[in-house]
Amino acid sequence: MRANRSGGTLHPVAAFSLTGAGVALMLGAGATVGPLLGRAGLDAGDVLRAQIALGSALLLLPTLLAILALRGSSWRTVLSLGRLPPRGVALSVLLGGALWVGSIGLMELQAIPWPPSPEYLEAFRAIHRALAPVGPLDALVSVTVIALLPALAEELVVRGVLLPSLVRPLGPILAVVASSVLFALMHDPYRYLFTLAVGLVLGALRLRTGSLWPPITAHATLNTLTFLVAPLVDDPSQTTYEPQPLLGLAFLLAGAASALPLLKALRRFVDGSRGPA
Repeated sequence: MRANRSGGTLHPVAAFSLTGAGVALMLGAGATVGPLLGRAGLDAGDVLRAQIALGSALLLLPTLLAILALRGSSWRTVLSLGRLPPRGVALSVLLGGALWVGSIGLMELQAIPWPPSPEYLEAFRAIHRALAPVGPLDALVSVTVIALLPALAEELVVRGVLLPSLVRPLGPILAVVASSVLFALMHDPYRYLFTLAVGLVLGALRLRTGSLWPPITAHATLNTLTFLVAPLVDDPSQTTYEPQPLLGLAFLLAGAASALPLLKALRRFVDGSRGPA
């Protein structure tokens, strides 16, 4: 397998095939591994962590094997995994926080015409009950498996390989849209709008900075905040979700207003960091 000469990207067909194979493996693991681990006597939290960790690894596996097999091309170049200085890390973390704020608003507004069902709410609460940490080490393991590993795997596959392969045939805007649609389809249907919006921002970030580390860092921050904060603000006694439109609009505007200058700052910072170095 060879990379295209333009920017070290894979051919779009190869990139789509690798992504599709990874998604199929991930979904297959989720459907088969969970019941097996449950019968092995593991508690619900350990089963969930094992499912997510294995699913993330399998999503990445086809792409990783293909990248490592490339002849005449460095996998670091293909994935754009150059060094990200500390200030770039800080800006990316802040962007992940802005995305988290905006996502709260978007989900609140979505709940006006399409509130989550009681079954969806209970499934969400059951997951967080199962993953509730019993100590600092357990919390660190959960954050690593639930937040960091999926962010790393999804960014390497979607924004690391797939998105750059689509830029030449589709142009940057359509490439970001197409990769974001696929990214959204990898998640549950109720979160489609949320994950589509996040995918658009992370795709733009990947192309604007020319590096994969900013979207990885922002995505991991978003996941971590969601995992840590969501159970704290949920009301278990609420069986029917009651959206708060004004609060949702305020959060959405605050998130967008924070994200835009951070995107600009990251572009200038990452571009500028390449000069003297």
